[in-house]
Amino acid sequence: MSRSPSYSDGMDTVSPEERAALVALLQVRPRGMGWGEITGEVVEAGSALDVWHRLVPPALVHPPGEVDPLEAASRDIQSWTDQGHTVLTILDGHYPERLRAVHQAPPILFARGSLVPGDRAVSVVGSRAASDRGLDIATSVARELVSRNITVVAGLAVGIDTAAHRAALDAGGRTVAFIATGINKVYPAANRDLHQEISTHGLLFSQFWPDAPPQKRNFLMRNATMSGYGMATVVVEAGEHSGARAQARMAVEHGRPVILTDLVVGKNAWAQALVNRPGVHVASSLQQVLAVVGGLLSEESIIDADLRRLVST
Repeated sequence: MSRSPSYSDGMDTVSPEERAALVALLQVRPRGMGWGEITGEVVEAGSALDVWHRLVPPALVHPPGEVDPLEAASRDIQSWTDQGHTVLTILDGHYPERLRAVHQAPPILFARGSLVPGDRAVSVVGSRAASDRGLDIATSVARELVSRNITVVAGLAVGIDTAAHRAALDAGGRTVAFIATGINKVYPAANRDLHQEISTHGLLFSQFWPDAPPQKRNFLMRNATMSGYGMATVVVEAGEHSGARAQARMAVEHGRPVILTDLVVGKNAWAQALVNRPGVHVASSLQQVLAVVGGLLSEESIIDADLRRLVST
């Protein structure tokens, strides 16, 4: 489901105090609140500082002998910035617009690389234990997306993800990697060089604290974020318990088109069950994948033109 924020597409500029308040809320977790609850409160109020002052009693703001949580959060943000990371909160104007519209939108993102407002992106995801045909499909899809100036999004896993990232870079295109660890970590180790290359020539995103290790739940959270960021998800090849399966399901919930290759549909009951859902397409050729993506671009162009007309009137 999409969420309609009570603020206007994020603030153009967010004060350091607002960023610190959001980080402090996520670190302190008043009343045992989860990150999703905190995000909802901040989005509703349009201010992390207002939520902080409402939920954290003044007597607890600066306990004797301890650093004030807001000051500690400010120091952390400065440290992350000094490490070369861009820190985006959900109130920031540069927070990805499409991602902000889904209910799993992370309250904070850490980035390395180039941010592109309104990034036209498509996820290309699939199995780690990919077949030769699956790798060929991922490579071909990524190359063709790049030729249409579309960003290739994947999760930096081995297999299909690696093939998609690699093909996009080799074609001189843009690729964005959403990782399931903190941005200071490299996982899997085999993709250390690719991790660095994407952060230099594309964009690396993490929704976890910078030094967070890989955890099972992180991968599903990462898949939800990937779906929210892009215009669509292409599932090249995946098993019954693949994270790509979860991303396909979440993309349907987000109202984003899902393109399943015949390779996926032919082997998986979950894919067959999705076939008749709205927005789900089955492609038996590269041309069919690109036809769906072309339709999305046409729709987006019409919407952009309509918005420009509204602004000019």
